[in-house]
Amino acid sequence: MNPASKSSPLRVALVGFGTVGRWLARVVATNSGSLEKRYGATFSFVGIGNATDGYIHDEDGLDLGAALDLADQGAPLRDLGGDHWETAVEGLRATDADALVEVTASGADDGQPGLTHIREALERDMAVVTSNKWPVALAGADLAALARARQTAFRAEATVLSGTPVLSTLRDGLAGARPLGLRGVLNATANFILTAMAAGESYEAALAGAQRAGLAERDPRADVDGHDSVAKLMILSALVFGRQLSVDEVDRRGISALTEAERVQARAGAIRELATLEFEEDGGGVIAGVAPAVVEPGDRLAGVRGTENAVVYRADPIGELTVCGPGAGIELAGQGVLSDLVAVARPR
Repeated sequence: MNPASKSSPLRVALVGFGTVGRWLARVVATNSGSLEKRYGATFSFVGIGNATDGYIHDEDGLDLGAALDLADQGAPLRDLGGDHWETAVEGLRATDADALVEVTASGADDGQPGLTHIREALERDMAVVTSNKWPVALAGADLAALARARQTAFRAEATVLSGTPVLSTLRDGLAGARPLGLRGVLNATANFILTAMAAGESYEAALAGAQRAGLAERDPRADVDGHDSVAKLMILSALVFGRQLSVDEVDRRGISALTEAERVQARAGAIRELATLEFEEDGGGVIAGVAPAVVEPGDRLAGVRGTENAVVYRADPIGELTVCGPGAGIELAGQGVLSDLVAVARPR
């Protein structure tokens, strides 16, 4: 049975209790009444897991407020009581829930541990909501097919433009249209740096500013070398076009490799880190890449500045459609997860 068709609360397993997981728990705990009133969506969090504490389960529902207090104090989640397993996958295999929210941080090499969590949930007919990029980038087409076979939901809105609804727009809002290709500005940190360069800063100063603003990590390579945009392009390919790409199929050159000529163009505001995806009509070849590129003044992506992201999508018969919005921040990532979870839970 589809979880969203049940009148009882959606029983949720939350794996990953870092910033996004805690944001989601706090919003659900403090806004349960308004979520039920506006959407008819109610939730019971029956499991919570993380890498440090394993997996905690209570069929009658865990106290989210108490879980948040323990996390804030640095105390172990097992102090909540209930049943305990050493790992989240052991807990998922031994218990039951309607939906998994998977918000761990998983590696680019193999998508673990998130990929195992997601597969386990789908194979147990649990709906899945995730903000975890690399499991979806590496195996999104297969995971979507598994969800269809199990007649359950697989939603990953937060993996591409955080809280800006691009996947649901292109997959659901344009269902039936034939996708042809897309271009996009997919990394908020890279775009923030390029916008600062257009305002007169050097690349080095702009990167330091992004780090001070909390947009770039101390090791910024995932953003400035293009890896994050590659993952997002692979997700779009898998979930919108139904074509799984490998990392090797996506050409990559990040803004850390700007040539001197490109730095001059960036200072003139003409450079964006562009992700592109084009398929040959016979379904054979693919052109996929991430690289700094010049955008002309009339280009739809020319006005995308700061932490904004955008996707220009081409499909038959609609032509071009642009989805644009903010692309960074814990609250935005959490909002993407929350909107997916409400979509799974709301009655139909």
